[in-house]
Amino acid sequence: METKTQPPVAQIGEHVGIELGTKLVKDYFDAYPEQAYGHVIGRAIIDKILAQPGCEGIVIYPALDESGKRTLVYAGVDAQRKAIVKIPIVNTDGVIRFEDAIVADRAGNPGDGDEEDPGDTAITTAW
Repeated sequence: METKTQPPVAQIGEHVGIELGTKLVKDYFDAYPEQAYGHVIGRAIIDKILAQPGCEGIVIYPALDESGKRTLVYAGVDAQRKAIVKIPIVNTDGVIRFEDAIVADRAGNPGDGDEEDPGDTAITTAW
């Protein structure tokens, strides 16, 4: 039996193109119309997460915000695919202390309004 090795975390993901990307999203939205929504995450928070020591990628979890709306929680992961929860900080005296790593939320709706539209298929129509 051949064992499939997993790619390094930093290499996970690939360009699938507009045609296949649109088909994948449409197929999901067709199968689960109640979950037909998307989220927008800004570059600034992604850059901050990826800039943390040892960060090789980002893990994204579906979540509910404080008011019960769908959102995402996302955090950095290391080369072993473990969430980064603490990061080392070296002060001016050379003493290392640990601070909480970035665990982010507040993903936006791809539509123009603030309200989520379960029928929003912006990803399949924007291209």
